[in-house]
This record gives sequence, C-alpha cells and structure tokens, in this order.
Amino acid sequence: MSSQTAILRTNRNFRLLFIGQTVSQLGDWFNSVAVFALLLDLTGSATAVAWMMIVQFLPMAIVGPVAGVVVDRVDRRRLMIATDLFRGVVVLGLLAVRTREQVWLAYVVMMLVVTGSAFFEPARTATIPNVTSKEELMPASALLSASWAAMLAIGASIGGLVTALAGRDIAFVINGASFFVSAWFISRTTYDSTPVAKTPLKGWYALTGLPDMLDGLAYVRRNAHVSAIMFVKAGWGLAGGVLLLLTVFGQRIFPIAGSTAAGIGVLYGARGIGAGLGPMALRWLLGQTPTTMRRSIGPAYFIVGAFYMALAAAGTLPLAAVCVLLAHFGGSILWVFSTVLLQMEVPDEFRGRVFAAELALVTLTSSISSYVTGYALDGLGWTPRALAFWLGAAFIVPGGLWLLMNAR
Repeated sequence: MSSQTAILRTNRNFRLLFIGQTVSQLGDWFNSVAVFALLLDLTGSATAVAWMMIVQFLPMAIVGPVAGVVVDRVDRRRLMIATDLFRGVVVLGLLAVRTREQVWLAYVVMMLVVTGSAFFEPARTATIPNVTSKEELMPASALLSASWAAMLAIGASIGGLVTALAGRDIAFVINGASFFVSAWFISRTTYDSTPVAKTPLKGWYALTGLPDMLDGLAYVRRNAHVSAIMFVKAGWGLAGGVLLLLTVFGQRIFPIAGSTAAGIGVLYGARGIGAGLGPMALRWLLGQTPTTMRRSIGPAYFIVGAFYMALAAAGTLPLAAVCVLLAHFGGSILWVFSTVLLQMEVPDEFRGRVFAAELALVTLTSSISSYVTGYALDGLGWTPRALAFWLGAAFIVPGGLWLLMNAR
C-alpha cells in the first residue's frame, strides 16, 4: 500500500483527479441504490430495473465511437469539467419522478447522464498515463480501483440506509453536488491535457470524425494483442445481468425490515469490498509485470463464475454477501489488469479511441445481459437463484477462450 499512498503525497495532479473522482463515485452509488429502489417501489418490476441498466449502458455503446474521436482531439481536462457540470445539473431531474406515470423521466435523465459519462470516462482513463510515470501507472490504477470499490461499498451501504430512512431525494441531491465537486478538483490540475498534435480537420468528411475512427480501427487491427485485451471487459459485461440480480435478491429474497434499498445496499456494498481487494491482493502476491497480469485474467473469470453460482444456493444475507464479495474480487482483477495493460500498450494519440471502444463493448454486452435477465425473470418466470447459477456458469466461456488464446 506504500506505493499507493506515496503517489498521493508526491503527485499533485493525480491527487486532485483522485479526490474529485472519489467524491463523484460516492454520489453515483448513493444515486444508483435510490434509482433502483425507486423503480422497484413504483413499478414492482424487475424488467423496469433491467431497462434502467440498459439505459445506463447502451448510450456508451452508441456514443462511444464519436466520444473516442473527441477525446483524442480536444483538451481532455476541459472536456471532463464540462461533462461533470452537465451531469450535475441533469441528474437533479430525478427529483421530479413521483409516480408510476412519471417513471419515463427517470430513464431520460439517466440516459443523458450516461451520455456525458461516455465522454468523461475515456478522457479520464486516457489522462492517467499523462499525469503518472510508467512506474506509477499500476499503483495509480490499483488505487483508483480501490477508491471506486470503497465508494461502492460505502455509498451503496450508507446510500441504502439513507434512502430507507430519509427518502430518495437526498441521494439524488448528493449525487448532483458530487459532480460539481469533481469539476472543481479537476479544474485545479496543471498538466498538458491536450492530445498529441494532429493535422487540422479539413472538409466535411473530416469533420464527421470518420477518418479518425477508421484510423483507430486500423491501429487495433494491426495490434492483435491490443484487440484481445479490449475484449476482456466485454466478457465481464456478462455480469450486467448479475448486477440486476443483486437488486432482485435485495428486494425479493433478502430485504432488511421490509426495505428494498437496505437489502440492495448490503449486496452492492459487498460488491465494492471485493472489487477493492482483488487487484491489490494480486499485485502484492504476484507483482505487476505484464506477463503476470495476462496470466491472471483467465482464472479471474472462473472466480467470478464460481461464486455467482454459489450465490444461487446462499441461504442467508451474510452468506450471499460473501459470495458477491468473492465474485467481484475476481471481477476487479479483470477490470484493473486489462486497463493497465492497455495504458501500457496504447500510444497517447490512440488512447481515447481505444478506451471509448472498449467502454462501448462492455456496455453493449452488459445491456444484452441485463435485458435477457429481466425478461427471464418477468417473462419466463425464472427464479433469481436459477439465473444466478446459469449466469455464473456463462463465465466459463470467456475464461476458457482467454486461456486458449494465451496458451502459447
């Protein structure tokens, strides 16, 4: 942990980005629990939650190619600040949702928020190598993952409690404020946030961004190892349906004193703890070489699958929380190690497009998984436990494919 704390002490730009994102992520998880509880309370439908997850995933897949071009063309700091301010204003629209007939507004609000995130996230991920040295890259990524996980654990747990006791509106207001705080911290950074110089855009065809998209595609096709790493998170996107199941388990199987939000909060909190432990534990045990990170990806898929299959048989909320924790221990290895490998491999001029495309892939698979899970629950009558088992078993496929590709 010393290298993680050292980078916070010595690297001012990274420290400011880290603090801003930590605050924003805390607000996000307050908001997520409140939105899911809102939909379940107003509609009683798992499909309604599935559509919300699709709304939170699909815009990134649609906007991703354009976002990648923008991230590789404009000042990334200003882009992050602008999208933070936009999301901070728009998310407050959730305060207007009061009845079942107004639920459509929640989908519109979250679609706009996620569209902003489609630009923010690739810009942030592409920026990390610009504010860290090569030696700092893995500690920085592990620290960001641990922060995301801690805010998930804290935000989901406390957010579920606050929502149950004080109502959903306070969670929506906290999330809106967190975006403004993030923008303020990012505005205080001082580094060269413009991408590598490019030739000016000339002509209508160039202004569409299509030449830049094709240029990025050609880069990925020339580098098969990069394209393989880009699909790691797409395999993890199978968990989109599993994340829907956590909300259903919290509502139907493990409610706390009749509260939907509190049950969801406990399971999402366990998810956060597991996500924080994974990359730090593996880095401490095995080191941080590219070879080690590549070899860890296949087994990580099997860890996720095994413990989601175990969730299907969990008889109590504490046991279910342990299963979720251990599943996301493996999931965080997939997420962090694939991110760091791409940050090491991809040159700055292509980084925005690669991370935007990667985000589009994972959100697309997550959307499909969420829809199928919601339909199976409400349309086909599957039980949450049966779906947890089969979704867990599905992780055998990407895990096996990765081991075959890296058997040489």
